[in-house]
Amino acid sequence: MTVIVLADESEVTAKLASEISICAKRALDESGVFRVGLSGGSVLNFLCNAIPRIDTDLSKWKFFFCDERYVVETDPESTYGVYKSKMVPRTNLKLEQFEPIDINLPLNDCASDYEHKILKEFGAKAGTIPIFDLLLLDSPKPPPQRVTMTFPLINCANCCIFAMCGSSKAEMVKRIFVDKEDLPAGRVSPTNGELIIILDKAAGCHIRE
Repeated sequence: MTVIVLADESEVTAKLASEISICAKRALDESGVFRVGLSGGSVLNFLCNAIPRIDTDLSKWKFFFCDERYVVETDPESTYGVYKSKMVPRTNLKLEQFEPIDINLPLNDCASDYEHKILKEFGAKAGTIPIFDLLLLDSPKPPPQRVTMTFPLINCANCCIFAMCGSSKAEMVKRIFVDKEDLPAGRVSPTNGELIIILDKAAGCHIRE
């Protein structure tokens, strides 16, 4: 685990852009496609500012969702809906590069269908665990009905990144990464990949150098 504490949100965004760029280049050189798992919350704002800084072929990026709420895309709680309305218009990304969940299915069927879509993207068989190039993670919030990547899938990723700013994140950062409480985010531990936590001074005030 690498924890990086920077001065402010601007520096966090720049560092995030740099780390994403490294992951994208590695993936595109190896396979010609960059597969990313997205979360909601502040990740969206970071990405909107970070992606324009990255020298890459965005057309070869493919997006899935680490933790999606089981709501229609017009609901403000829909992660896909927010990316569709806020990030796609601000970048050269196309909507077809995003794989949403199918909320027309019952919740359990929806989760199974999404698993199938991921396996199909990777050309993987049922029972195997695909390896995402990058997962951008954030702390979840209600509603409780959601489709979520499992820890075996998360921990097979080549790189997992948490990026957080602001004093409101400080206590949770302390509980997870300092006190080592048994919270979901603390169970993210890539088996053969990297775990990177990027914080500003306010969020990382409890982190000791």
